[in-house]
Amino acid sequence: MTSPPTAARNLARFAWLAIAAAIATIALKTGAWYVTGSVGLLSDAAESLVNLVAAVVALVALQVAALPADKNHQFGHAKAEYFSAASEGIMIFVAALFIIGAALERVIHPAPVDNIEIGLVISVIASVINAAVAFVLLRAGRKYRSHTLIGDGKHLLTDVWTTVGVVLGVGVVALTGWHILDPIVALAVGINIIIVGWRLLTESMSGLMDVSWPKEDNARLARLIREHTTQDVDVHALRTREAGHRRYVEFHILVPGAWNVQQAHDLVEEMETAIREAFEGVTISTHLEPREDPRSYSDFETEVALPVD
Repeated sequence: MTSPPTAARNLARFAWLAIAAAIATIALKTGAWYVTGSVGLLSDAAESLVNLVAAVVALVALQVAALPADKNHQFGHAKAEYFSAASEGIMIFVAALFIIGAALERVIHPAPVDNIEIGLVISVIASVINAAVAFVLLRAGRKYRSHTLIGDGKHLLTDVWTTVGVVLGVGVVALTGWHILDPIVALAVGINIIIVGWRLLTESMSGLMDVSWPKEDNARLARLIREHTTQDVDVHALRTREAGHRRYVEFHILVPGAWNVQQAHDLVEEMETAIREAFEGVTISTHLEPREDPRSYSDFETEVALPVD
């Protein structure tokens, strides 16, 4: 299993990649806007500026999330990743407001778009860079279970589709001479960005509220635990939650009251080892109970359903 310091270095390098990509695309898209005067391309450049700020926030969040547990944070700092996603969502809203404001101003005061071909070529190059980096971030985010990298990757991928829409819209302006389409495209970009920002905010809030594992992982965990139940051994009060890249699971193990401590401990170790082998980065809490005691069955409210034999 990857150690925390090594994992921190691995994730930080992806954040630095996102920062480098953001700087490059800001330069390219700003150049495209400068040579064309297109408010649509300006909106695209504004989103890349948000990408840069978000990448810096992601770098800080990843460094904090990798910190070990301490006296005041005894369960670690993994939830710092959710603050990064929430911050990115808020910044997306700010960018959207800027884009919509610029578009409305151009609707009121139309202006021609110049050197469209050069601007479109520059934008396409920037989009290719973003697409490549988004693919790397999403792949790494899923591998390391990093909500920060996944959020950043989704944002960059949205930026790619934004650029595609802007390029198509500005291209139509070049073909038809309908300059009013330029601010209309910018308005569409702004609305799309608001939708993406809302999704990021809801996902980060879900994580902060200790959301359970995905249904398929809960089902796999339940099946694995059921493999260790017998006529004498049963399990209940199975619950799961996520905190950034960390996963937590707890459950109660019902055993005969006549078992000795060593026998029960061996069973617990066997079950926890199987879970750790199946799920990386998981923290397990178990509680032994005598199955003959009625009090063993009244100390939980919600649980992951175990499969029926």
